[in-house]
Amino acid sequence: MADVARLAQVSQQTVSRVLNDYAFIKPDTRERVLKAIANLDYRPNMAARTLATSRSRTIGVVASDYLSFGPASALFGVEQAASEEGYGVSIVSLRESNRLTIAEALARLVGQSVEGIVMISPQDVSAGAAFLSFENVPVVTLSSVDTGEHTSIMYDSVEGSRAATQHLIDLGHKWIAHLAGPAGFTVSESRVHGWRKALGAAHLVAPDPYVCDWTAESGYVVGKQVLSDPRFTAAYCANDRIAQGLLLALYEAGRVVPRDFSVVGFDDVPEAAYCVPPLTTMRQDFTKLGRRCIEALMARLNGEPPQEADPLLPVLIQRSSTAPAPV
Repeated sequence: MADVARLAQVSQQTVSRVLNDYAFIKPDTRERVLKAIANLDYRPNMAARTLATSRSRTIGVVASDYLSFGPASALFGVEQAASEEGYGVSIVSLRESNRLTIAEALARLVGQSVEGIVMISPQDVSAGAAFLSFENVPVVTLSSVDTGEHTSIMYDSVEGSRAATQHLIDLGHKWIAHLAGPAGFTVSESRVHGWRKALGAAHLVAPDPYVCDWTAESGYVVGKQVLSDPRFTAAYCANDRIAQGLLLALYEAGRVVPRDFSVVGFDDVPEAAYCVPPLTTMRQDFTKLGRRCIEALMARLNGEPPQEADPLLPVLIQRSSTAPAPV
């Protein structure tokens, strides 16, 4: 810093103020300092800056299942948006999500003096753990659970599921199965609710949902159970992986999609367009979801009231896996 100050012909305090983005620095002074920083390839010592300013300029992220398309895309959005705000990201990945592992992850991040935390871990237990107070560090979760103690960001799974089911109803299907996500996930319950909501509005029977575990394997195994009931002519699946497993079960049973049976998924993973047949699904923009998390966190850090943002609504992407109900 002394070298930068010498080259720019300013004090070290002025260099520090430029680095910390003080608003009252004269434009020509700021330009000289920034040019000197570039010429000397100067990189601030982040540990020293944290001690001097009491700000780490770091956002903590707790991520589970981060290798899957949705969490990975949300993490990308978080990292990009945080970088644009001048923040780095410290990530704690979880092999297993439970209250103990999440509380430990939160404590580890707080120990690193992060200024805020984003939780890309959508289980209900994750949201519950986020309610714990860690020295007033603001927390944003990718969850629809909201008690007012943290900020929740999530697509509207109820409306998305209602729209997915309504698409099948509009095609004339009367018996529509739902291959649901596992217990412990708010999105599982929300998607069941949206499916039932659409069926109820159309005065159609809502049978018990078939519970899966988000994997294609579970969609394949449970799909065989669905196909044992000849009344079903369509199924709405809680995610695209489950739908992919169901498509294989249909193929092995000799059922032609969509002539004999229609399938709708949820998420629009990149592979959805390359299933056989290409999968009709509800698209979520996970990168936008991650960016929305950082926007909410920046508002909290700046002491601003939460801004009313446009609701995050999934969009129906119609492909070749749905067609009018067989006569």
